[in-house]
Amino acid sequence: MPINDGGPAFPLSDGNWNKSGGMSLRDYFAAQVLPSALSASASGDGCYDYVAAAAGAYAIADAMLLERVKE
Repeated sequence: MPINDGGPAFPLSDGNWNKSGGMSLRDYFAAQVLPSALSASASGDGCYDYVAAAAGAYAIADAMLLERVKE
C-alpha cells in the first residue's frame, strides 16, 4: 500500500489549474517537526540518533496526514 504523501506542499499552477511540483506535504510536515524530534533523540553526551529522529519526524507527519482526513 503506498504511503499517503498528502500531495504537493506548494503546488504550482500552469494557468489551467494543473498542479505539480514542490515537495510533498508529508515531507514538509516531517521537516517542520524534525528539530523537535532531533532534540528528543539527544543523549546525555550531546550525540543525536539521526535515524531515530528521522523516523520519528515521519511518524508524526503520517499522524498529521491521518488527522487531516478525519471527518
